[in-house]
Amino acid sequence: MKKLIALFLLFLTAQAFAVEVAGVKLADSAHFGSRDLQLNGAGVRSRFFFDLYIAALYLPEKSTSAAAVLADGGEKRMALHLLVDIGANRLLSGLSSAIAANHTPAELNALDAPLKEFSAIFHVIDEMKKGDIITLDYLPGSGTQVGLNGVAKGTVGGAPFNSALLKVWLGDKPAQADLKQKLLGGP
Repeated sequence: MKKLIALFLLFLTAQAFAVEVAGVKLADSAHFGSRDLQLNGAGVRSRFFFDLYIAALYLPEKSTSAAAVLADGGEKRMALHLLVDIGANRLLSGLSSAIAANHTPAELNALDAPLKEFSAIFHVIDEMKKGDIITLDYLPGSGTQVGLNGVAKGTVGGAPFNSALLKVWLGDKPAQADLKQKLLGGP
């Protein structure tokens, strides 16, 4: 009987954590807002030969199209599983650079207020440690909620900001091209 229970628990664990990336087990789904989101894809964000974090994209339905993901106004989650200790300012600087690379000066000007809100949230967070999980959850009508280890740190309103933020990974000039491919379910 004990073996049967152990096998059942092992089966449940395998179902809850269906994907492992760089030694980190990722849940195959996440409940957010009013629905369950499924893991669309995940990969490692590296810079100068250092692995910084694992990015995992959760969507209501799987998609291989960046344009479709960016155009979809529904609930989404981008989870960043940190592989190193990192200052919030350093991470924010990288995200801001990637946002700038994917937008014209006029588009950036229109995003000025939400970008300042986003920056203020990261200044409150300050330091993040290896193993921490940053969630960037979009809920229509509410905005993008920034969380750290399951604790909400602040929300930035508006669908345009969420789209701009997702372009860090899914835009025409993503922070890392092979990561974009993996987030969209590619090899």
